Amino acid sequence: MNGFGAGSHANRLYVVSRVSEVQPLPSAYLSRIERVPGVRRVTYVGGILATYRERGNDLVVLATDAGNLFAIYPEWRVPPEQLQALTHNRTGAIVGARLMQTYGWKIGDRVPLRTSVIKQDGSADWAFEIIGVYDVPTEPAQANRLIVNYDYFDEARLLERGTVYAFVAEIDAAARSSQICAAIDALFMNSPDETLTQDEKEYVQSQLRQIGDIDFMVNAIVGAVLFTLLFLSGNTMMQSVRERIPELAVLKTIGFSDLLVVALIIGESLLLCLLAALLGLAAAAAVFPVTAALGIAGATLSFKVIAAGLSIAVVLSLASGLPPARRAQRLVIVDALAGR
Repeated sequence: MNGFGAGSHANRLYVVSRVSEVQPLPSAYLSRIERVPGVRRVTYVGGILATYRERGNDLVVLATDAGNLFAIYPEWRVPPEQLQALTHNRTGAIVGARLMQTYGWKIGDRVPLRTSVIKQDGSADWAFEIIGVYDVPTEPAQANRLIVNYDYFDEARLLERGTVYAFVAEIDAAARSSQICAAIDALFMNSPDETLTQDEKEYVQSQLRQIGDIDFMVNAIVGAVLFTLLFLSGNTMMQSVRERIPELAVLKTIGFSDLLVVALIIGESLLLCLLAALLGLAAAAAVFPVTAALGIAGATLSFKVIAAGLSIAVVLSLASGLPPARRAQRLVIVDALAGR
């Protein structure tokens, strides 16, 4: 989770409402942000949560100045002629390649969407014509939005006209991001709509912090799992030794020392825990590459994690194997063969 945003661009800033990210800001802030020293370009972003045809087909529609948006996100690739065509088609949309593939759309299709945003005519149904496709080769999962003209969106809607949910700015020096963030927020201090400006990495990680203390939750869950594993492993080893007491007595009778019997039981416990740990680590190593599609940086199983997992397995095996091994060491041959 800490890897989220590690690959973000420090020269990209997000400006949202200090009260709440869903609290709209005046679109007129754009011109004032543009004049802040160090800001190269900026655009506003409005949004619609929409449904295509049936519930479950949820889409995000970004209403923005597409020219500036694609300039700020150079990794989002779109043919220049399609981007130019959007400026001449008020109801046009540039759609992510992933959505095009998912729904089988093609350029020229008209996509009807059901939203909660009411239009001037009282309808909540919007329709956009696909005139372009964008892709994100480095992170294909990001090609999952529709990008439409903000001017048309703002003119057509009934409520909250002249507002946006965020501004995205590109700055000329990532090293000065903190100072530029402070300068932008100072513009609107003590105004009815104060802002909070963060660079991309801070913004992404702030989204995660809203979920809660991730470290505490993960450690608490893992701790509970390890306690359960210790209980189950210990119970399994105790039951295994209890059922084989006559066999252990026979081993001692034919010359096996107490130390060798203890080693056999510890070895069995090590085999049980280490084999399970290796299977679990192998499964995790196979799953981690899938998370790369979510844009999580560093989503690999490092040697440090593997070593820690195997070390915990060894500690778990010793904790669950030593008590029954101790019992086997104290075993009295006559009593064990007599079933006492």
